Amino acid sequence: MTLKPLFDKVIVKICELTEEKKGSFFLPTNAQEKSEIAEVISVGPGGTVDGKEIKMFVKPGDKVLFARYSGSEFKIEGQEVVIIKQSDILAIVE
Repeated sequence: MTLKPLFDKVIVKICELTEEKKGSFFLPTNAQEKSEIAEVISVGPGGTVDGKEIKMFVKPGDKVLFARYSGSEFKIEGQEVVIIKQSDILAIVE
């Protein structure tokens, strides 16, 4: 199944967390907060949204930092993705 976002929407896949060591204790990934860094999977075409012209600045493959608690989470064919607005993206990670 292929997902194609509409308007100014972006589909991202959350980057996997690694186990973190604090002092002599390991924090397993399920005890850590959700990562806000994700890889862009697909990008909508932009266009006119609410009377404003929207130009898309991200492209598939970009790593981005996005606002916590933004977007909607979905599980598609066993893969968890988040659909967010481009305006919820705070930065491109280089």
